[in-house]
Amino acid sequence: MTMPEFANTHLIEHPLIQHKLTIMRKIETSTHKFRGLLSEISMLLAYEVTRDMPLTLSEIKTPVASMKAPMLEGKKTVLVSILRAGQGIVDGMLRILPSARVGHIGLYREPKTHVIVEYYFKVPKDISERDVILVDPMLATGNSAVAAVHRLKQTNPRSIKFVCLLAAPEGLKQMHDEHPDVPIYTAAIDSHLDEHGYIVPGLGDAGDRLFGTK
Repeated sequence: MTMPEFANTHLIEHPLIQHKLTIMRKIETSTHKFRGLLSEISMLLAYEVTRDMPLTLSEIKTPVASMKAPMLEGKKTVLVSILRAGQGIVDGMLRILPSARVGHIGLYREPKTHVIVEYYFKVPKDISERDVILVDPMLATGNSAVAAVHRLKQTNPRSIKFVCLLAAPEGLKQMHDEHPDVPIYTAAIDSHLDEHGYIVPGLGDAGDRLFGTK
C-alpha cells in the first residue's frame, strides 16, 4: 500500500508483521522477546524491501537436467544502521541477506541547540557501486534520518531506501520535504509525536527496549 499524501512511502501491512509488532508494543514484553521479534520482523521487512532486486539467468545443472535459472544480479547491497537501535534491524536482515555489507552512522541531538551531531561514520569503500538500505526502528521527528541520508548522499550510492518499524506523520513529512527521492518502508504510521518527541502510541524508546537500558 502506498500512502497518498506521501507518494514514496510504503506501508507494509503483512499480517505476520502486524501481529509481531503488536506484541513488541506491549509494555510487559521483555527485552529478550522484544529483541527476537525485531529480528523476525526485520527479515519480513527485508523480503518486502528487496522485491525489486534485479535478477539474471544463470546456467545451472539440477540432478535431472540443465536449465537457466534466476539468480540475484550483482548482490550489491549495503545495510546501514543508524546507531544504536538500527543494529537490531540489521542483525535480522543479515539472516536473509548474508552477503550484504554493513555500514554504521552514529548520530545524537545536542541537548541545547537540538542540532544533529555525527560522532561515527563507517561504510564500505565501494558504496558508490551499491544500493543502500538505511534502517532505524523509529521515524519520529525525522531529523536523524534526514541527516543520515544527507551524509550517505555524499558517498554517491546507487540508491537509498529507508526502512523503519514505526513512523510518525511529522517524520514522514520531514523526510518527504528533504529527500523526496528516498522511498520509505514502514510497518505502521502512528498518530503523532508527544511533547518529548516520542511516537504515540508507539512502543517507547526502541534502543532502551532492545538493549535493556533506560
